[in-house]
Amino acid sequence: MKILVTGGLGFIGSHTVVALLNEGLEVVIIDNLSNSSLSVLEGITRITNKSPEFYKIDLRDKIAVSDFFEENQDIAGIIHFAASKAVGESVEKPLLYYENNINTLVNVLQELRRKELSNFIFSSSCTVYGQADELPITEAAPVKLAESPYGNTKQIGEEIIKDFAKTAPNFKAIALRYFNPIGAHPTAEIGELPIGTPQNLIPYITQTGAGIRKELSVFGDDYDTNDGTCIRDYIHVMDLAEAHVVALKRLINNQHKTNYEVFNLGTGQGNSVLEVIHAFEKVSNKKLPYKIVDRREGDVVAAYANTTKANSDLGWKARFTMEDALASAWKWQQKQ
Repeated sequence: MKILVTGGLGFIGSHTVVALLNEGLEVVIIDNLSNSSLSVLEGITRITNKSPEFYKIDLRDKIAVSDFFEENQDIAGIIHFAASKAVGESVEKPLLYYENNINTLVNVLQELRRKELSNFIFSSSCTVYGQADELPITEAAPVKLAESPYGNTKQIGEEIIKDFAKTAPNFKAIALRYFNPIGAHPTAEIGELPIGTPQNLIPYITQTGAGIRKELSVFGDDYDTNDGTCIRDYIHVMDLAEAHVVALKRLINNQHKTNYEVFNLGTGQGNSVLEVIHAFEKVSNKKLPYKIVDRREGDVVAAYANTTKANSDLGWKARFTMEDALASAWKWQQKQ
């Protein structure tokens, strides 16, 4: 059974490829290497002793996408990660995010329509909730006006899939709304490998711990939280990868309740930025230099998941702690 993973050499994509291969599934990867490296493919192979097929394709290229699906007509499921994903960068470069995140999705769905392919998993985000009225956040929480272009692309992406599902009765899709993925594979063969300055908290922390960065910037300490810093739900990437396999099997085995479903993926627990810093200091035995700077546009005060639906309907639950994730991220950083 062949599964297509777009953006399969990225952070979450690569860990999901490993989980799929370990389940005995055949995997083909599409990635344009804009925020990843071919070395990730080598890491996947070392972990699994399997070499997935790889196509270097920019999914904005309609002809290249069409050619790929013409060549690969035996695809049983698609997990769509390919997208730019940094909140701050999206505020600075909105057109890049709309072009990359929306056009690529539409191009893939057009081919699924032509080939009558199904079983589509969409990499979505808790950013669709904006600043939620109630915590923890359930899937029934209203999708609010996005706080950033990145968040808006995820909202638009979900609407596109939902509208398409109404017109294609054989099409089945699940949108997985992640909270904050962190960590690395326990072998340290793959992990988060940002190109240039990290846009996410954990790689910036580990690079600061390794002396690559002088100090960490904490964006605001005047939020309405216990210590004034933003609160997020940090989930180990290995737990997240496993959830994709479970969701895909749900569609393939026709266990879905409707042909478009949504699930939150998180731990159900929130931690502040300062709590994460102190937890990293504990697992690494290093003092982390940081400074408080102005708030960052696009950030919400707090977001953590109610995971009841994923726990009951998917039969999935996060197993790893934040300390587990930070220890694996630090091991990965040290290997670099």
